[in-house]
Amino acid sequence: MKSFQAKLKTRVVAAATAIIAATGLGASMTAHAWEPTKPVEFVVPAGTGGGADQMARLMQGIIVKHKLMNQSLIVVNKSGGAGAEGFLSVKEAKGDPHKIIITLSNLFTTPLATGVPFNWKDMTPVSMMALDQFVLWVNADKPYKTAKEYLDAVKAAGPNKMKMGGTGSKQEDQILTVGIEKATGTKFIYIPFKGGGEVAVQLVGGHVDSSVNNPAEAVAQWRAGKLRALCVFDDTRMPYKEKVTDTQSWADIPTCKEAGVPADYVMLRGIFAAPGITADQLKYYVDLMQKIRATPDWKEYMEKGAFNQTFMTGADFTKWLTAAENNHRDLMKEAGFLAK
Repeated sequence: MKSFQAKLKTRVVAAATAIIAATGLGASMTAHAWEPTKPVEFVVPAGTGGGADQMARLMQGIIVKHKLMNQSLIVVNKSGGAGAEGFLSVKEAKGDPHKIIITLSNLFTTPLATGVPFNWKDMTPVSMMALDQFVLWVNADKPYKTAKEYLDAVKAAGPNKMKMGGTGSKQEDQILTVGIEKATGTKFIYIPFKGGGEVAVQLVGGHVDSSVNNPAEAVAQWRAGKLRALCVFDDTRMPYKEKVTDTQSWADIPTCKEAGVPADYVMLRGIFAAPGITADQLKYYVDLMQKIRATPDWKEYMEKGAFNQTFMTGADFTKWLTAAENNHRDLMKEAGFLAK
């Protein structure tokens, strides 16, 4: 016969099981069959100060503040070879669930431009966190008030007289610059820098005449009255109507098409994990990204950075990635940037 203690234990367990079943607590208690057992390396395949670096460090801070992981997340910049260093480090970490990477569109441009043995399919797609915008910026001390005024001045100056600053070579900023040239009949001297933060500083200093920095990369200088935003390279205006400067919100910036520049381009902010991880490990990171997106800190960052807040995982994300890769291949072929 069972002892009194054994009977009591059986009843307590049965009662607890019934409560869990009735309240649905079982799903949350067993939500993660896996979680990290050591610090997770968070690779940024770009330099410090740029949009990807800023987002990665914000995510790291949100995780600490809201206690979203039991282990720490360590941000590591691996910008060598236009980000190839970072991508290859994740590709080579097959089966290692303690390494993830934040991507920008160099996910597509770097292998296409360099021929480095890497493709986005060599990693495990986790989620699209957002799409980043591109804005045409000039120094606020210059007289140009509209994109048309500036591009007319570029055209009047003649080919290779005005300087466009951007991050890297044969990457998003230069691809977009070529798109502007084709759309407007202009020709810039393209000056590559290591990151968007440096590009903004160079533009403030007058070392280049314009940039196509992401909003987050130039917002501080815009707010301080050092830079002027001329147009955004998207089909619609940004939806954020709170004033950033004394007179303008993100929504006040016209689209470049409105301004007579028929060019548009948006950039991925996505999360990938190493190849060969398990379904439980992938689920852990998808859930983690959803928790990050639910915080007020993330929502504030999205608004301040004027992001397109599209979120995707699974088959939808894979479909988007396939189409984006094909689009970049077409753009780069047109620009003559594909590896020979």
